[in-house]
Amino acid sequence: MATQMNIRLLPLLATLLTASAVLAADSKSADTKVKRVDVEQYDKLRGDTNNVVLDVRSKAEFEKGHIPRAINIDVNSLKFDESVAKLDTNKTYLVNCAVGMRSARACKKMEGKGFKQLYDLAPGFDGWKKAGKPVEK
Repeated sequence: MATQMNIRLLPLLATLLTASAVLAADSKSADTKVKRVDVEQYDKLRGDTNNVVLDVRSKAEFEKGHIPRAINIDVNSLKFDESVAKLDTNKTYLVNCAVGMRSARACKKMEGKGFKQLYDLAPGFDGWKKAGKPVEK
């Protein structure tokens, strides 16, 4: 009798184990927060000087103009992974590129390296300029 009950409980146990594995995976991915933000949100976050503004465009693009206080690490560089590995993963990073494609890729790479807080400027630097925000060279 006890054996029959144990056999009937196996599917329930399997379902519970699967559900707990899914929940554990979801909570792990919640450790890193990548958020796509608009220009106004990005600018507000930039007001906190503890946040790092990271421009992932090429050096030539960066030199033509960038968001004030930005540091430049080209996501297409062979040294991108090596360069971001030197950064503090516990800081908040405000990531941007020209239109938002490379910054999304950079955030994904950084997320995989354990960075905790990543904000991606959705319209990119082009959107930043169109909004009349400050640019430095």
